Amino acid sequence: MVDLAYAAAQSPSGSGVGSVMTQVVFFAAIFAIFYFLLIRPQQKQKREREALLRTVKKGDRVVTSSGMHGTVVGLDEHTVTLKVSDQVKLQFDRGAIGRIVPAAGEREGAA
Repeated sequence: MVDLAYAAAQSPSGSGVGSVMTQVVFFAAIFAIFYFLLIRPQQKQKREREALLRTVKKGDRVVTSSGMHGTVVGLDEHTVTLKVSDQVKLQFDRGAIGRIVPAAGEREGAA
């Protein structure tokens, strides 16, 4: 009896080229949203970080990712040597630099 009901039922009208195109447009829209909200900002942040690490020079005051403050006294391709105190010099991986601290005269908005 149930088989007869399925046989008499109409075929779904959603099958065809229209539904495939709708799915393609839907997936393209999702990819565009992911690109503009996740991928693109992450790539921009990565470029800015690489630029920061390239511009580090001797005499810059920096803060490491662990929060240690120091002055750059030596640079290598992969490492940086920071002077933390009068007699204390520590060597860090160049990627450990979190930010460059502006000098007292260079502060923006100091009024």
